[in-house]
Amino acid sequence: MRSWAESRGGVAKIDLKRRLGPLYRPAAGIVELDVPAFPFLMVDGGGDPDTVPAWREAVEALYAVSYAVKFALRRRHALDYVVMPLEGLWWADDPASFLRGERAAWRWTAMIMQPPEAGAELVAEAVAGVRAKKALPALERLRLETFTEGRCAQVLHVGPYRDEGAAIARLHAWIGERSTLRGRHHEIYLDDPRRSAPEKLRTLLRQPMA
Repeated sequence: MRSWAESRGGVAKIDLKRRLGPLYRPAAGIVELDVPAFPFLMVDGGGDPDTVPAWREAVEALYAVSYAVKFALRRRHALDYVVMPLEGLWWADDPASFLRGERAAWRWTAMIMQPPEAGAELVAEAVAGVRAKKALPALERLRLETFTEGRCAQVLHVGPYRDEGAAIARLHAWIGERSTLRGRHHEIYLDDPRRSAPEKLRTLLRQPMA
């Protein structure tokens, strides 16, 4: 996996979103993408993200380690970048639980993309550094993994997370006219729900297709 860095004034800057273009840029309508392999910090869990502590714990651990990795790369390798947004993979043993709104049955992987320079050794050191400063339960479940999706379709949803149903149905119908669904439903959270009104939240909805 090649570096995405550009040297500016002695410090190599990475603009991951700009480099990755349509993968993280909202577009009009549904778009088809070929998503290559990327390294992610990941934490698995289950249950309603609005009520189970596991989701909040996963997000806290992911951001804490992502920023520790960022500062380590800047300090050791003069490499700087903006931490990527939170993402989530969603599935259930019974897919109909999503249609029925049975959120307690949901399973998920919360994750944040990392630059290719963030190897396993550096991540392990970042986790150890965070653990020494904070008691974050999800640190024990956090891992670095290369994730590949390949052919996907993607659409932007604007509004509360609970109102994604119509956009997801439109995305699935679009895929059904061209191919078949595969893999796990993928969401990319472009805005911080603590700082944005629910009606203004932007979420990229991505679905792998055969």
